[in-house]
Amino acid sequence: MNLTTRQRDRAAGVLLGTAAGDALGAGYEFGPPLPAGTDVTMRGGGPFDWAPGEWTDDTSMAVAIAEVAAGGADLRDEVAQDRIVARWVEWAGGAKDIGTQTAQVLAGASGAAAARGAAAELHARTGRSAGNGSLMRTAPVALAYLDDEAALAAAATAVSALTHHDPEAGEACVFWCLAIRDAVLTGELDVRAGLRGLPGERAEVWAARLDVAQRSRPADFPNNGWVVEAVQGAWSAIAGTGGALVPGLEAAVRGGADTDTVAAIAGGLLGAVAGASAIPPEWRQILHGWPGLRADGLVELATAIVGSG
Repeated sequence: MNLTTRQRDRAAGVLLGTAAGDALGAGYEFGPPLPAGTDVTMRGGGPFDWAPGEWTDDTSMAVAIAEVAAGGADLRDEVAQDRIVARWVEWAGGAKDIGTQTAQVLAGASGAAAARGAAAELHARTGRSAGNGSLMRTAPVALAYLDDEAALAAAATAVSALTHHDPEAGEACVFWCLAIRDAVLTGELDVRAGLRGLPGERAEVWAARLDVAQRSRPADFPNNGWVVEAVQGAWSAIAGTGGALVPGLEAAVRGGADTDTVAAIAGGLLGAVAGASAIPPEWRQILHGWPGLRADGLVELATAIVGSG
């Protein structure tokens, strides 16, 4: 797909926005909500002692997906999913932070089929697998299918199911990725554009949830480890700041609790609207993380996925 210069900038903004939100929230993770107007800085620290500008598991897992997509693989294919899982397992071996559900699924996973089986077993045993761990990493899937909505929806569902069996996790990935795709192509912020990728009844459920978020604050969704409240926290931050990238990410962090993930989710969509050029230079200079990448490396990955022409 031939993209304009601005569309390529917005595509790069998807990965940079994810990483920026992630690193901004890392130092505040599991903390209480912050009052409006409280300064939010990319300070590092937090419960896992992140360096300033260091991204967490959210972006690291997204990078693994982006690497496979950048090689031209169809993320719906089993071989591609095997490669993603293998890369996640490699990352998990030295990760400072990994979600409980994801850790259980990846433990001993030898490939995509094993990971999906472990995810299904966990869901059957606990009845709870709609965490935010697949949504937090989903943004690169949108870049791989800018020219094909149906393929994007299928790939987002499949990649989500590698660790999160609950259909609500997959639904969130589908409509958030479709909204990111729409933003990259048009430059417009319309999260509800993604709802066309869901069956009518499910689209209505998510539309009602987005309506609640739009008249709320991020702090009103303290259970944001659950994918539903993670979406609501991210959208309330975006809507409440008029879709501006830096204020939106700061608002997501002020919501408290799973700050890095909510801000990473918001960052993927905000970056798709504003582009890589909207990321503050002082953030770009210090962004870094597994597997030894910096901001320029994320831009190169995004460019490889969407093509340079």
